[in-house]
Amino acid sequence: MKRKIRTLLRYAAALLVAASILGPMLWLFLMSVSSTSDLTRIPLEWLPRQWDFSRYARLVSLDADQPGVLFLHALWNSLLVATGATLISLLLAIPAAFSFSRYPGRDGWLFGSLAIYMVPPVAFVLPLYFVLQQLSLLNTHLGLVLVYCSLILPFLTWMLKNQFDALPLDIEQAARLDGLRVWQVLLRITLPLAKPVLGASALFGWLLAWDEFFYALLFTSNIQAQTLPVTIAGFTAGRATDDGLIAAVGILASVPPLFIAIWLQKTLVSGLASGGSKG
Repeated sequence: MKRKIRTLLRYAAALLVAASILGPMLWLFLMSVSSTSDLTRIPLEWLPRQWDFSRYARLVSLDADQPGVLFLHALWNSLLVATGATLISLLLAIPAAFSFSRYPGRDGWLFGSLAIYMVPPVAFVLPLYFVLQQLSLLNTHLGLVLVYCSLILPFLTWMLKNQFDALPLDIEQAARLDGLRVWQVLLRITLPLAKPVLGASALFGWLLAWDEFFYALLFTSNIQAQTLPVTIAGFTAGRATDDGLIAAVGILASVPPLFIAIWLQKTLVSGLASGGSKG
């Protein structure tokens, strides 16, 4: 009897979590296909009287008078910047995390980088702005990539360092005795063993860059490098705001992270389980 109650409680908790995640997305979708009159009707009706998908067509259109021009450019900018920053940060975080894990006595550098990471972003606005200005990187993809690397790199280094700590050292030591160099041990032994957490770390780092708003707002000025969060905020700046259009933008903006999460599903679950079972 107790086992059945525990099972029911687990299913109830899972349903509650699923509802809390899917509920807002469902409401966002209903807003995106509802007319303005349906959205402003009192009392509110949960289902639209007429389903209108025209907002999605406008957002994927490149006609000059359609919001799709801004949306698609911003979507491309976000994909380019988030992917570039994640790849560069991952390439730098792997050797850094391996060094912190395998060579004791360097934890001060790691904790120092994490301490800087915890400082509010507004404290770095002026230094970063002057640096980007001197390098002519304001309102460019490369400038945002470099700024986002400063956010993602400490995070990825910490995640990978914890995973490297949990790996058995005997295999690496045997490989060193067989004549492999340090970088060969890292590439041939350590990284294959840490493959699950690599995918999970890359996904979380990519999401950090994908959702970032503050730096993108300050360091970009037009659609040349403006990312999706800033463009979405711009849709609300007019006198007459189309709430349904903003909801449609939110739905489409969630599609790339969803596909990446599905693509990395096995790696993500394995990485989270590996991190959760440590110790």
